[in-house]
Amino acid sequence: MIALAVIGLFLAASLLLGLRARRGRDMDLEQWSVGGRGFGTIFVFLLLAGEIYTTFTFLGASGWAYGKGAPAYYILCYASLAYVLSYWLLPAVWRYAKQHRLISQSDFFVAKFESPLLGALVALVGVIAMVPYLVLQLKGLGIIVSVSSDGKIPSHWAIVIGTIALTVYVTISGIHGSAWTAVMKDVTILAVVLILGIYLPIHYFGGFENMFQAVDKSQAGFLTLPSSGMSTSWFASTVLLSALGFYMWPHTFSASYSAQNERVFRRNAIFMPLYQLILLFVFFVGFTAILVVPGLKGADADLSLLRITTATFPSWFVGIVGGAGLLTALVPGSLLLMTSATCLAKNVYRLARPQSSDQQVTRLAQWLVPALALVSLYFTFNGGSSIVSLLLMGYALVTQLFPALLASLAKRQLVTKQGAAAGIVVGVVTVAVVTLSGVTVGSLMPGLPQSIKDLNVGVIALVLNVVVMAAVSAATRTAGRSSPAPQVQPEAAAGAG
Repeated sequence: MIALAVIGLFLAASLLLGLRARRGRDMDLEQWSVGGRGFGTIFVFLLLAGEIYTTFTFLGASGWAYGKGAPAYYILCYASLAYVLSYWLLPAVWRYAKQHRLISQSDFFVAKFESPLLGALVALVGVIAMVPYLVLQLKGLGIIVSVSSDGKIPSHWAIVIGTIALTVYVTISGIHGSAWTAVMKDVTILAVVLILGIYLPIHYFGGFENMFQAVDKSQAGFLTLPSSGMSTSWFASTVLLSALGFYMWPHTFSASYSAQNERVFRRNAIFMPLYQLILLFVFFVGFTAILVVPGLKGADADLSLLRITTATFPSWFVGIVGGAGLLTALVPGSLLLMTSATCLAKNVYRLARPQSSDQQVTRLAQWLVPALALVSLYFTFNGGSSIVSLLLMGYALVTQLFPALLASLAKRQLVTKQGAAAGIVVGVVTVAVVTLSGVTVGSLMPGLPQSIKDLNVGVIALVLNVVVMAAVSAATRTAGRSSPAPQVQPEAAAGAG
């Protein structure tokens, strides 16, 4: 009961912070979704860098260290490369967004390609990708609260209660609620991760070196990449895909609009890779759990951090760990809900109803938050897959937006709106077909070298995306040049003179 009470306090504190964040603000769509573009270095850091510390950190990273070993290291690598990319990418995005008063990620594509239809396509792709990501957070929320409370709160009730809480403060406070809750989340989770990652290996093995030796002795080769399957080529292609897709998540992309100035991104890019090193301690927990709580198979490997915590620490500390885990679901979950609602209201609904006022769009976005929460609850209760599998599927989808984004940043038009749309559609369809059918590059073409067969299928979709985007752009640009110029009537010509 002590652990449950502590978790309850964390939930109440997060809800209070989220609601108080609205005070003194008129919540138009710009204020609700991008904070009036007034966030400084710390808030932007927590919204961008702090996004890596989700339920994925608590459960997925430790679960993969427990169940798969060395392939989990990809989690440590991809965000560090993405932060380097952010040094050049985000200032350019921010400048354009501020100049054109953009609100959503889709707005960026609409303005760059002068195509509201392309913006609607980007919005739909983003929302489809964010659903598994939100499901990931809710699944993790249920697991964390249920295990930490020793089963006193069933997983499905924890998910429902948490979803109601984040829906309430997102609807009322928007990104301000997410930002203030992120402060509490990051302080708590960093403390918990460091304590667990340092204490557990020392407590059970006497140190980190002894821990690695014990794991290697029990499972030879577990700490190195296998020669097939999740091999070196899988590792490199997955890191590349995830790094390119890191800022393609609509909630992360639009969170960059909230900065006060572009210097915020360059300062953050210097420190964010160091922040990523904290994930090492999550891996240490997973490795320690291999021998302390053996026997977790498949998706149950995601329970490794919580199982070893409940087996080692008193109830009050288990409650703190559970409370920190609760926050890792609420903060990113709130951003996902808010961004999905904004994209659908501003870039899909307004395309169909262009006469809608800003106030109507804002109100619709707020009403869409609970609607999207219900959809996510349905998939949470009726879907499978492990935590990391859900994340990888979402990354493969949103990364299909990267080629068009990169081309749009050039000084001259490299890609037409038709080419951008065709590339995105081909990439997304490829990911969807492969994901739903369960095929791999190896099963499709068994005669290929092993290094090719092991490639992440998201990279194959990205290559097809680029090829189609370039071909369609060339064709539509040529067609545009070869079309006859409109004939000018004599009267019009005279009038012009």
